[in-house]
Amino acid sequence: MNVREIVADEFETYDESTPVSKLRGAFEETGQQTLLIARDGAFEGIVTRRDVISSHQKTSRKAASLVRPVPTIGRDEDVREVARLMIAGDTRVLPVLEGDDLAGVVRADDLLEQVQPYLSVLAVDDVATREVVTVRPDESLGAALSTFRTERIQHLPVTESGSDGVVGIVSLADVLEFVTRELQRSQGGDPAANVDAASGGHHGGFGAREGESDDLLSLPVRNVMVETLGTARASETIDETLATMVEHGASSSIVLDEDGNLDGIVTKTDLLESLTWTDEGRLPIQVYGADLLTDLSRSELADRIEAVAGKYEDMRVLEAKVHLQKHTEQLRGVPLLLARVRLYTDKGLFVASGEGYGDGHAVSLALNAVERQILEGKTHALNERTGDDADVAKMYGWWLSE
Repeated sequence: MNVREIVADEFETYDESTPVSKLRGAFEETGQQTLLIARDGAFEGIVTRRDVISSHQKTSRKAASLVRPVPTIGRDEDVREVARLMIAGDTRVLPVLEGDDLAGVVRADDLLEQVQPYLSVLAVDDVATREVVTVRPDESLGAALSTFRTERIQHLPVTESGSDGVVGIVSLADVLEFVTRELQRSQGGDPAANVDAASGGHHGGFGAREGESDDLLSLPVRNVMVETLGTARASETIDETLATMVEHGASSSIVLDEDGNLDGIVTKTDLLESLTWTDEGRLPIQVYGADLLTDLSRSELADRIEAVAGKYEDMRVLEAKVHLQKHTEQLRGVPLLLARVRLYTDKGLFVASGEGYGDGHAVSLALNAVERQILEGKTHALNERTGDDADVAKMYGWWLSE
C-alpha cells in the first residue's frame, strides 16, 4: 500500500528569513504542529511547534536558525517505509517531492487513518509501554520538564503519591505552551516581539518581572495537567485505541487494568512504530476471550504458534486469531475451555479447535490439530473467511496490499 491517496497537495511554505515571532503566530493561526521552510523557493526543511516554543533563540531571529532537514518521499512510497522515515527523522510530516520540487506532504495522522482498518491485527498489549514514568500532581512544572528531558519522553501520567490511580496526564507541549502563554500575558502589548519565552528572558515588554519564568516553573503540575479522556485496555485492538485518540484529539492514551489502575501508555508514535514491524518481528495475533488466559501470557501464546509454524521453514504466518470460550464444566476448579485457532499463512488458512481444562491445555490441543492439518496439507478455502478482495487485503494486512 502506498501513500498516493493521502498526499496533501495544499500546503504553505515559509521562507527561511521569516522571524521566529511570525512562526509562532503561524502555529497559532494554522493549528499545525510543523511548518515547511523554503530557501530561494526550494524546500529546505521543517520547523516544529516544539522547536519554536522550547527554543532559546530570540524571537527576532530567523527561521533558518531552527530549520532542520527531514527525509523526503515520492507519491508511491510504501506506508511502512513512510512510517519508518517519520520515526527515524523525528517528524510527523514528510515532504513529497516530484523531481526537486515540493509537490505535497504526508502527515502522520492521515497515514494512521489510512491504515486504521488493518490495525486490528495487533492489541494495545503488543505496542504499549508498560514501565511508565509518572509525576505527582504536586510536583513542579520544572521537575516535570527535567523528567521529560532525562527520560526522553513527551507524556507523563499523573498519579497520586503511593497510588496507581491516574488523575491526569501532562505533556511536554502542555508545559511549554503554558509557560509561554503566561509570560506573554504578563508582558502585554505584542508578546512575540518582547519575549523569549522558553529561555525565560524578556526584552523590555510591559511590566514583565525578572525571574517570572522561574516562578511559573515552580507551579504544581496540577495547574497544567488534563483529564485522562479516552483510556484504553490492554486487550483492545489498536485500531480501536486510535479511534479513541482521534475522538478526543489526543496523541496518547493511558492504559488501565481491570481495577482502573495505571497499566501502561500508548502513543501515536507507538502506532507508527507498529507499522514498521515485519514478519521477522512480532507475530500479529488477536485473542478473543483474553480474560480466560491464566496459564499463558500473550507472548507465550505467540511463541507456541510460532513454534508450530517454525517446523515448516517455507511457511510464513501472516496473522493468527485465537478464540477462547468457557464451558460450565470444571475439574478441580479449572474450567473446561474451547480454543479455536485460525492461522492465516502464505500456504493457506488453517483452522482447528481443541477442548481442555485451562487455556494452556485447550490451546495445545488446538495447535496439535493445526499441525496435523499442515502435515496433511489440508488448507481451508479463503472464501470461508471472506468474500471479496477488500476483505482479503484486510485479513492479510497492509503489507500485502499493492
